[in-house]
Amino acid sequence: MYNMNGPVESIYNLIPREVEKPPNPPRYNSKFKSTVKDELKHNRSPNKTMGPAKVAVPTPTSFLKKRSKEPVLPEKTVFEYSGEVSRRPPVPRHDDKPLLGIRTNKNFINTNAVENIMSVTKKPLPKYVDTRCGDNNLLEPSGLVPKYTNKPDYGQMPEYLKKRNAEVKRAQEEYDQYIRDRMKQGAMQQLSDAERDDIINGLKKNWEELHHQYQGLSVVTDTAPKKNRKERMEAEMKQLERDIELVEKHRVIYIAHN
Repeated sequence: MYNMNGPVESIYNLIPREVEKPPNPPRYNSKFKSTVKDELKHNRSPNKTMGPAKVAVPTPTSFLKKRSKEPVLPEKTVFEYSGEVSRRPPVPRHDDKPLLGIRTNKNFINTNAVENIMSVTKKPLPKYVDTRCGDNNLLEPSGLVPKYTNKPDYGQMPEYLKKRNAEVKRAQEEYDQYIRDRMKQGAMQQLSDAERDDIINGLKKNWEELHHQYQGLSVVTDTAPKKNRKERMEAEMKQLERDIELVEKHRVIYIAHN
């Protein structure tokens, strides 16, 4: 019993008590224990490293004797050439004058140095490693690199391009037929090259005149009329530039009559 000041003294506390040990948890057994034992027995082979368990004891007569491990040489025989053997020419004498070839003044050391400096470094061939020991083989003939030239449809136009080209061709034919029908009805007229050139020249002339007037404007736009006039002339010049670009972009121009 305890109170606020500490434990209450009791005679029972003087009697020694046995310490009760908690029971041990059950021993862990892996479910792969039998599999591991079977694999360990299967991978082992008897007498693999240490040899047989019992070795035959040598007999007393088979002891090591002197010169018993020396190699036995064959009997000495006289060497003779068998058949026709091409022998090397004899060594030239000291007073012989050998025939010299063409003499050159080429400096092979400098030439080789320049060739090595100017040469391009060879790129290593791509390889692949298929074992943990580092055995490698060429990657090109292995079949791991896709070669699109071997595909059955290589060099042929894809289906979506054929479909799109057919749609573009059909749309162009429909447009040409519509233009021919409108021209037969007299509702459309094609501009000739001379008329087209006249239109382009007229637009350019108008732009030059407007640009000349624009250059004569005051540099300081301190009033509202000056600012409005400058903005109006800039907008007209941009519109003329767009018109000139539009007419020059299209070679054939049709005019519709209402």
